[in-house]
Amino acid sequence: MRLSRMGMKNVKLKNLDEMYPAQDILIQTGQIKQYGSGVYAYDNIPLKVQDNIEEIIKKNFDKADFIEVQMPIIQQAEIWKRSGRYDKYLEEGVTMISETDKGIYCLAPTAEEAITIFIENRITSHKQMPAAFYQIGPKFRNEIRNRGYLLRGKEFLMFDLYSFDKDEKSMIETYNKVRDVYFKTFNEIGLDIITVAADNGSMGGSNSEEVMALSRIGEDTILYDKEKNQGLNVEILEREDAKEYLKENYDIDNVESLKEEKACELGHIFALGTKYSESMDIRFVDDQNNSQPFYMGCYGIGVSRVLGLIYENNVIEENGKIVGFSLPISVTPYYLYIISNENKTSVAEDMYQKFQDEDVEVIIDDVKGSIGEKIRNAKILGIPYIAILGNNTEQDFVEIERTRDGSKKVMKIDEVVAAMKKMKKDKKDLEL
Repeated sequence: MRLSRMGMKNVKLKNLDEMYPAQDILIQTGQIKQYGSGVYAYDNIPLKVQDNIEEIIKKNFDKADFIEVQMPIIQQAEIWKRSGRYDKYLEEGVTMISETDKGIYCLAPTAEEAITIFIENRITSHKQMPAAFYQIGPKFRNEIRNRGYLLRGKEFLMFDLYSFDKDEKSMIETYNKVRDVYFKTFNEIGLDIITVAADNGSMGGSNSEEVMALSRIGEDTILYDKEKNQGLNVEILEREDAKEYLKENYDIDNVESLKEEKACELGHIFALGTKYSESMDIRFVDDQNNSQPFYMGCYGIGVSRVLGLIYENNVIEENGKIVGFSLPISVTPYYLYIISNENKTSVAEDMYQKFQDEDVEVIIDDVKGSIGEKIRNAKILGIPYIAILGNNTEQDFVEIERTRDGSKKVMKIDEVVAAMKKMKKDKKDLEL
């Protein structure tokens, strides 16, 4: 991609948000446009990072034999009344509604009701289970606290999966399978997660765990067992049966031994039981030819939350100041940022074309400016590597810099092209 096509302007970063500096950089540099509290538009790079996160999620859940579907974003109020959640969500101010001459519609904050109706008359026998369906799409919640930018928006991208089983044992088996896929997925994305014992709240059901990442920007305080990689939300201690609940469901019997940490919630997994299938009267036929309610699970990942945390976790500091970020190879949409002085513009163009021919995504900075300004732009955009063609590099050679740690190496241009092609395939950093 050519920088000149992006409409990017040189911006001096100032007064960065102390809690969320990376996302503030995105706002100040126009990579994310804020239309109002919790409402954003994405420019090319953060959008493509989010696309790459989606692809990793889909790949891992497809491999586990979960089926991708798509539920409607606008849903009739009647289906929410059918489950009994409409009045509660409306009272809490969570659901955004649209009143029309054809009735009241909800902008979906989640999809338990819609997916339950979706499988009605589709999954009718115990022989068809276990069954699980997922989607990735926009959700809407009237968040009152919009602090945290992408971490708490009114409109956000969400992965949500729903499982259907014949009994409680099968439901827990599916729950554990999904849980394992979560760890594989986040490991590939480049985030270390922990599962945190939590209360089901208005979702209902039995087992419930928040999926979190330890982070300096975390809004939640948790108690953490490093050895078991298991966390506990302090809110759960307010339950009357907290001690028994923790021992039975999470094998936690000594809260005093856990360490207090800050963490950022990225998702939530629930073993729902029969709450929705019973309230909405959706059933299957068991092996005794009896009609039974489904045992359900629901599982979510805030994709835009993951995007925000990736930026916050990969900031670059120079002389005690945050100057940008260096995106992980696993999700970066562009691997290299090509910079040249005026004397080597044609060399830079030839190098850029070689990457185009090899289908390796790079950016060429074809906007007038000093080498220093161009390097600053590369870091503001989060590109992992910079190729510098200056007066100090010989013909057919280029200096490569890794933005994350400043490591540098002079390489032949053809070697760089081959190395970047391999890096794209293997998703591993160069050795500099």
